[in-house]
Amino acid sequence: MHATAANEEPKTKKQEQKAEVFRPEAGKFPPLEKAYTYRGELVFVDHVNRRGSVRVQGEGGTYFRNAPQPFALLPYAVVRYHGAPADLRDIPLGTVLHIRGFLPPDPKLSAVPVLPVDNKSKIAGYSGTGVAPAENHILLLEDEPSHCQREGLVWKLKELDIKDSEGMIIAKRAPKADGAGGDGKATEEKLTFDAATRVWRGRECLGIADLVTEGIWPASGKKALDGQAVQLGITWKPTPDGVFTRFHISDIWLDDAATQRAAQNQTEQHKAFIRSRWMPAWVDNVEYGKFGRATVTVTLFGGMDASLYADFKKSGQVLVNGAENTLKHAGGGYGPAHMASKGPILDVTKVEGEAPVGSSGIQVKFETDLVIEGIRPTRVIRIRPAEWPQVQVPREEYLGDGTDAGDRFPTPDIFPKY
Repeated sequence: MHATAANEEPKTKKQEQKAEVFRPEAGKFPPLEKAYTYRGELVFVDHVNRRGSVRVQGEGGTYFRNAPQPFALLPYAVVRYHGAPADLRDIPLGTVLHIRGFLPPDPKLSAVPVLPVDNKSKIAGYSGTGVAPAENHILLLEDEPSHCQREGLVWKLKELDIKDSEGMIIAKRAPKADGAGGDGKATEEKLTFDAATRVWRGRECLGIADLVTEGIWPASGKKALDGQAVQLGITWKPTPDGVFTRFHISDIWLDDAATQRAAQNQTEQHKAFIRSRWMPAWVDNVEYGKFGRATVTVTLFGGMDASLYADFKKSGQVLVNGAENTLKHAGGGYGPAHMASKGPILDVTKVEGEAPVGSSGIQVKFETDLVIEGIRPTRVIRIRPAEWPQVQVPREEYLGDGTDAGDRFPTPDIFPKY
């Protein structure tokens, strides 16, 4: 099975893309088209430091032998799960993800190992090519339904073979706008399912046994599915028959109502998360005044629900705190509000045209009489309207005074001594 989507560029173009060396610059959102595209299974998550590992699907080879590869989210990375905004902590281990990544902007500050730029070629100890990409700083991270909805794709089911509530489905990823059979260009894939696979229909959550009971699927044997269009959640499980690469269906969304319901639930979870952790942004400009006063313009990062951006209104009040590239709050032994700058919003503007991935295109200009260290051009900050709840974030999500390196990446010393 290939890692590329049905509508991705030809391999020759992708090879040219691989050869180009590009690093994002501070204060600039990198163009999505310059990102390196790959796909893999989430196998480790360090959510507070916005990093983890994926087992990358390469070109050929034996998938299970590919060692997990580290990744870090860029501060403005867009994460999507079930077609909605998400945090890394929302995505279950084992989920197969579509990734758009870059070389680390500053290798000296990378939160994960920096790999050789030519690491995409086959190297000793790995099975298959493209399984150790140097582009491990992620701009866009999305699960299968998020990827398909963004690209206008669906999975079209051809045939199933079932016995004892488990079996195999033959399907292909194809443009939603085509007829039931797709355009014929997408590659058919064999995907497993079992009794744990969830089936979503409207607001119902069913199991494979329910489909059998209703007579929609047979109890055993094969059944033609005639190109039925669905969305699939895809994971990986060990296969007993020695197949090199085969993925597993964790979820099937049978209709639009089901996919919209999943997106709504995830959106509400993420909205509550951002209101408690503050909106991430970076500083575009600082106009210094007298006695510590300044007028500051920031750009809010993208990928959030529209209602969160709507809370930033002219004449409202904001709190602003410095943050690290992992989006951890900086400074203050009593939580993020301890050293935060405060002030009125002078203006909220939306840039013309489509904003690049990672940017909301929304700039907030505010005034403050306390210019903290984090408020400098290109620096990452956290900002919230005064109306959002004042809560204390967990200790591992802010840095303290910055003198302890363990605040940034905790060591085993965080565990109690018995």
